[in-house]
Amino acid sequence: MNLLSQPDFVIIAVGALVGIASSLLGSFLVLRKNSMLADAISHSILLGIVLVFLITKNQFSPFFILGAALIGVLTVFLTELIVKTGRVKNDAAIGLVYPFLFAIAVVLINVFARNVHIDTDAVLLGEIGFSWINTVQIAGFSVAKALVSMFLVTLLNLVFVVLFYKELKLATFDPGLAAALGFSPSFIFYSLLSLTSVTAVVAFDAVGAVLLVSFIIVPPSAAYLLTDKLWKMLFYGAIISLGSSLLGYMSAVALNVSIGGMMASFTGIFFILAFLFSPKYGLLAQEIRRKSLEEENTARTLTVHLYNHENKETSDEECRIEALDSHLRWSKEKIDKVLSYSLDKGLIRKELNNSLLQLTTKGRVYAQEVLEPWSNI
Repeated sequence: MNLLSQPDFVIIAVGALVGIASSLLGSFLVLRKNSMLADAISHSILLGIVLVFLITKNQFSPFFILGAALIGVLTVFLTELIVKTGRVKNDAAIGLVYPFLFAIAVVLINVFARNVHIDTDAVLLGEIGFSWINTVQIAGFSVAKALVSMFLVTLLNLVFVVLFYKELKLATFDPGLAAALGFSPSFIFYSLLSLTSVTAVVAFDAVGAVLLVSFIIVPPSAAYLLTDKLWKMLFYGAIISLGSSLLGYMSAVALNVSIGGMMASFTGIFFILAFLFSPKYGLLAQEIRRKSLEEENTARTLTVHLYNHENKETSDEECRIEALDSHLRWSKEKIDKVLSYSLDKGLIRKELNNSLLQLTTKGRVYAQEVLEPWSNI
């Protein structure tokens, strides 16, 4: 049986390809803090599609991609033009430009293309569940058009990222150095956005703008929480996109709900998981580090107390466990925790029937780092 003709496989594969193609480019937008440009482009390029249709009168014109790419670049150009005035910030400029262009497109559709299938509902929402219906013949096999087109776009985006990886990385993290080395950060940036426009217009029929924006922004954002390395971020973004497509489809079928909506929801679920459980930036990891730092600081306070009183006439009284309550104002529960931590770390030892505390060599160094930091220079 031809796997490429199976609706389940086609829907999952199209969703995965849209996600991978989008996250490859979206990773750089996230790193540049230009994520919302993806949303702006995905809406404003409708104007390019409408203008091409009005000029060619062809609902399947190959120039749709060119028109969309040009309007996508125009969106960014107008946004930057407004920002350069110094009176409007970047997010506000985006909010001014793309609703204006999108509104023009909606007006043109309602006036000149009311009965043509380029309505705003199709563009915004799409229907990935029908992506397997329209097919083309390739080597004797019937293959979904959406699968072929998204495969080619994904391949194009992958080739672009691989060939210009160094330039993209440099222009993203240090545009000044990129310009000094002879690269053109602006050209690289506009090339990236042009490909984003191409990806958007190709994905429109299958998934619509809403799911596209989810794939461009959310998987790269989740991947950003998982790693500090760019190549890993690109890889994790692709894996999250694949997982969102697969799990989203399975859940949508089980719950009898929107497939695209569930795929978008799973990108959010993956982001929440990364936000909570990321080994470095997750809330759980930060809480563990905070508690560890708190334990370390309280142990250091104990070592400082013992260091200040050791080798003195009153040391037998001041360094007793019973004295910690009055000297350090700690509760019995806290004293037990600090003693347990300090003993485990080898900072102190107990003497005289386990009631007298003495510093170890390691504990003495711990205290000196606070009281005599110059001694370690």
